[in-house]
Amino acid sequence: MTESVREGIDITRIFDAPRELVFEAWTTPEHFAAWYGGDAEVPLDRVSMDVRPGGMWSLVIVVPGTEMPFHGVYREVVAPERLVFTLKDATAPDDIEGEIVTVTFTDRGDKTTEMVFQQRGGNLTAEQYAAAEDGWEAFFDALANRLATI
Repeated sequence: MTESVREGIDITRIFDAPRELVFEAWTTPEHFAAWYGGDAEVPLDRVSMDVRPGGMWSLVIVVPGTEMPFHGVYREVVAPERLVFTLKDATAPDDIEGEIVTVTFTDRGDKTTEMVFQQRGGNLTAEQYAAAEDGWEAFFDALANRLATI
């Protein structure tokens, strides 16, 4: 029996918010800092976003006793339909581009939005992808809560 190799993460969520608002929550520092990291703190002064192809983004998640920096480069920005960006954390080797995240936003016509999230790259082990997927699920729960307040 061969063990399957995990190639990435695929998550689909429906949010009770218009597509433009969901896109804005991904591309505005105040909103992004409020949900990225789930329950962990993301200080707004530690978030940088230049939301355009070739623009860089970074943030730091602060948990008791440690900081977890993340950063990347936007590859594609099609408001309010699609974002493609790279994602690296502090453990990623300098010589790799990082994981590729693609997020598409589809207007369902009833003031709800379908978000399809995909992370690929092959830079993580199956266990790391599983842990990252759990993290993203918690982040998207926080995103749903954020969207309910804006």
